[in-house]
Amino acid sequence: MSSARMSEWTRCSSELLAKLISQFCTENLLQPVDNRLDLGPVSYTFAATRGAFGSWRVAPDSVRRTTAGILGNDESEVATDPVQFLVDAADVLGLDGSTVAGYVAELASTLAADVRMASTAVPRSELLDRHHSRLEGHLTGHPLLVANKGRLGFSADDSLRYAPEARTPLRLVWLAVRRGLAEFRGTPDLSEHSVVGRELGPDALEAFRGQLVDPASYVWLPCHPWQLDHVVRTQWARELANGEIVVLGEGPDDYLPTQSIRTMVNISQPLRYQVKLPLKILNTSVYRGIPEHCTLAAPMITQWLRGLWYRDEILGRLGTELLGEVASVTVRHPQLSSAPGIPYQWTETLGCIWRDPLDPRLHPNETAWALAAVLHTTPEGPLVEALIDKSGAAPREWISHLLSALLRPLLHLMHHYGITVNPHGENLAVVCGPEGLPARIVIKDLVDDINISTTPILARGPEPDSHTRVLPRKPWPILRQYLVDALLLGVLNPLADLLEETNLLDPETFWALTRGEIDLYTQTHPEYAGRLAATALTAETFTQYPLNAYRLTLGYTDLATRPPIPSTGRIPNPLSAVEPLPPLRPW
Repeated sequence: MSSARMSEWTRCSSELLAKLISQFCTENLLQPVDNRLDLGPVSYTFAATRGAFGSWRVAPDSVRRTTAGILGNDESEVATDPVQFLVDAADVLGLDGSTVAGYVAELASTLAADVRMASTAVPRSELLDRHHSRLEGHLTGHPLLVANKGRLGFSADDSLRYAPEARTPLRLVWLAVRRGLAEFRGTPDLSEHSVVGRELGPDALEAFRGQLVDPASYVWLPCHPWQLDHVVRTQWARELANGEIVVLGEGPDDYLPTQSIRTMVNISQPLRYQVKLPLKILNTSVYRGIPEHCTLAAPMITQWLRGLWYRDEILGRLGTELLGEVASVTVRHPQLSSAPGIPYQWTETLGCIWRDPLDPRLHPNETAWALAAVLHTTPEGPLVEALIDKSGAAPREWISHLLSALLRPLLHLMHHYGITVNPHGENLAVVCGPEGLPARIVIKDLVDDINISTTPILARGPEPDSHTRVLPRKPWPILRQYLVDALLLGVLNPLADLLEETNLLDPETFWALTRGEIDLYTQTHPEYAGRLAATALTAETFTQYPLNAYRLTLGYTDLATRPPIPSTGRIPNPLSAVEPLPPLRPW
């Protein structure tokens, strides 16, 4: 390994170790005393600061590992290895051997991906001009999950070919699946033939039809090439042999994966649909299949939400966009789907969801980027600094506009309709106007992340799943938690830290502007006083749901369902005591 490559590896490894210690301490998995962790025969010391919500920020170059030397003296050295730290901490964390090994594999995969990204990083100025579909491959992943690129199931070659940071276009393979085994569903305005025809075009459509004796007796759907090779050709070998599944061939368009890996954006024909496909890999805590209830319900949920959306004056005025999941194909395994207790990774292997594209929603001279972009850092500095500079606005003004664009529609959805989405950095996109200021947001990933209040809400009308429940019902404090965990903790808190580190905006001002948005909504909508009291976004504390502890607690045993994340106490809320600052954008 060259000295430059080794230096890059050491830097990325040191940063991952600092993130590991930071998050484990934030989640109270480890409890340092005077910035020191005693792990039996080994101890670690580090420099750290505390952020909002009880979070820790460990300085990457400050970590040292101390062990007892053979002569009884302590031996201390600079520590950069997250794998060694996890092994050292395993007993204190109460981890068994299989959990240690599984998490080490995820850490190692994440580190390798981080190094690949560092070695192919482009200047910050170039990222500003990237189309949103091509920017995705430069973003560094979940800010709180340490092993955020675990991807267990991918080989090294697979990662080089199919991971977002590979930035390599791929073509989807189309399958024909016998009706009865497969089922198409779409919104009322879409037929099966219109979706397939739109996605393939006349030439590919005709070529594929020529391979089938009776094309109408099959449902057609795209499949990820990795899934075809690793799952379909093995798990579905009988159906391939007897003609119930036919491999038609590659589609005509190039796609790029988003940060979620399994969602593909068409870069040949940007007006065609995005496609969400199952991948039988373990990544960010769960296997990335698509549950049957999601494919079946997606168009129905989209149609229901569209009805609310298009009638809503506030969402219309805010310009908030909804990328509907407009069509789907469900393929049930003929044996496993009806057998009890089958781990979900084996029953979610075939199917797809087609989602509206983003580009047609943009007005002239507007730009869009995934919300996660505000947390991205480059050797020249954070991307958010360049976004602010490009607009010509002061940092406080730009951030105030960002908070307005994010919070107003999300607060309205939650309190007017009793609906919450999962507003993390992948699921929201920010649209900037011609002047470069954040103006509005785009919401996606609906059916798997929509929750509604257990309290009936007249404004949302009858839910579309009254016969077969797919929309989780949650009490107000739990409904609130999606906004708290995904947006406040998952995006805004690390953004506040980043702005402080670069002297763009101090945390008190940041949280005061955030509180100002909540107070403005409260003052503007006194009719929701009871609901606002129940969500209590300015309460002294919130419930803690530790994402990293979830994986360590579950281990790597196959499970029939995705279990919920257990709560582990309370965390302080920075919005509780801060003096609000009025938003710069009027309501």
